[in-house]
Amino acid sequence: MLEEIAIEDLGVIRAARVPLAPGLTVITGETGAGKTMVLTGLGLLMGGKADPGTIRSGADRAVVEGRWDLARHPAAARRVDDAGGTVDDDGSVVVLRTVAGGRSRAHLGGRGVPQGVLAEIADDLVTVHGQSDQLRLRTPAKQRAALDRFAGADHAAVLVEHRAAWAERAALQAEIDDLTSRAAERAREAELLRLGLAEVERIDPQPGEDVELATLVARLGNAEQLRQAAQLAHDAVAGEDMDTEGSAVHAVERARRSLESVVADDPGLEDPARRLAEAGYLLADIATELSGYVADLQADPAALETAHARLAELGTLTRSYGSSIDEVLQWASDAGLRLLDLDDGGGRLEGMRERVAELDEQVADLAARVTAGRTDAAGQLAAAVTAELAGLAMSGARLEIEVSAADPGPAGADQVTFLLVPHPGAPARPLGKGASGGELSRVMLAVEVALATAADEAADTVLPTFVFDEVDAGVGGRAAVEVGRRLASLARSTQVVVVTHLAQVAAFADTHLVVTKSAGDDGDATVTGVRAVSDDERVRELARMLSGQDDSETARRHAVELIESSVVGR
Repeated sequence: MLEEIAIEDLGVIRAARVPLAPGLTVITGETGAGKTMVLTGLGLLMGGKADPGTIRSGADRAVVEGRWDLARHPAAARRVDDAGGTVDDDGSVVVLRTVAGGRSRAHLGGRGVPQGVLAEIADDLVTVHGQSDQLRLRTPAKQRAALDRFAGADHAAVLVEHRAAWAERAALQAEIDDLTSRAAERAREAELLRLGLAEVERIDPQPGEDVELATLVARLGNAEQLRQAAQLAHDAVAGEDMDTEGSAVHAVERARRSLESVVADDPGLEDPARRLAEAGYLLADIATELSGYVADLQADPAALETAHARLAELGTLTRSYGSSIDEVLQWASDAGLRLLDLDDGGGRLEGMRERVAELDEQVADLAARVTAGRTDAAGQLAAAVTAELAGLAMSGARLEIEVSAADPGPAGADQVTFLLVPHPGAPARPLGKGASGGELSRVMLAVEVALATAADEAADTVLPTFVFDEVDAGVGGRAAVEVGRRLASLARSTQVVVVTHLAQVAAFADTHLVVTKSAGDDGDATVTGVRAVSDDERVRELARMLSGQDDSETARRHAVELIESSVVGR
């Protein structure tokens, strides 16, 4: 439910707060007072396109703020949470829309969001019927959707199953078509993979082999330099033998003996002496290791040539399949799996075709059930709407709903057509052709009342807020009274907001808001305000709507009569 709208500097409205209550709320006012701007503000809150031209003259921006009660709309509350917004503890959320220059900003629950997010959420919260979209039920898709809504929860569940099966079948068929059309390409890919895997298998690289060979080549290719460096290091550490004077081993040993000779006089030298002994052992080990390295290091031209040849062989792999042998081996692993997938294409195709055949039967069965549900609901909805039309001063008019075969699709294999017979003897014509604006308004209202009545019987159905912008256009007299009665009936199930110019409709309001205009402080600009009226003020407003004069006693008596009769007629 929409609880309120606050508007600043939008069109002729400088600042206005529009309180909205449950039941039927009517908005009235003189032509040009700014009633349309209220709906324009609502459109912005619903994610509609922002028009900089609607900013009030002299202002630099327009601001519209609204509060939605989402207590009965958990899906919408979750969408707010997903968008990063915050739903208040009472289940309400604040929506803010700002229009400045050529830019527009939207905020949902305190978080900036794209305007499309507002549109997604509002789609489940409100349904608007304006003068420009009286024919919204003209398209077959909209008519089919309306019939599906009327058909109830069981029908909706079958329709969900059908859409899921259709989607699965479409995805499988697309994959089959792809596999079939790319058969030659897949065969070429498989052949290239086989050649590459055969080359890897022939060369048989080992993990890290290229790194090890590179180290060996560097060692064998620089054997003399390595031998000289190792020999110099050995001589510096140990000399020709361990007792050579001037060697590191000899120097450390002299230092150790010097400290050990006096350690009895000062135990503090015991630790340095011990560490010097450890250093001597370490240097001796290094000397032994270097001596063995020099003895073992020999130039081996044959081994060097063999290593170079093996590196060259491995290079043919790293140039094609990876920058290192480890990457080549990973490629081979992935290529083997891909080859299995490619070679299994025939088996997969057969399996997918069998599944498509199963889904064809499933889709056909579900489509038949959808058609049966629509056919059954079509007669009931047509009868319900026809009954409503009789009460809307269209006695003799009737709605026919035709369910005919159509190309299969996600929504079934039906085309739904709403046909209107405006009076006895007239041919049935598609809705929107040959009917006046007033008749279309009443048909639309009758359909909504019938849908709302059906939804009200389903305990788990939550209706959106309905907004009607002069749905009574082209209607007068007794028909206008019946329009008001039907709107009041619809408002027993959900919130209904109506912009009207007919007192007969406004008399049924639970909440009556009046849009007024006056000169601004500067004497030039027009200022629009919105106020709730009741009792005598409401009688005066209805009198103005009836006669154009709010002080006419005759009009006031008629207004009182309308209010009293609306209470009795509900």
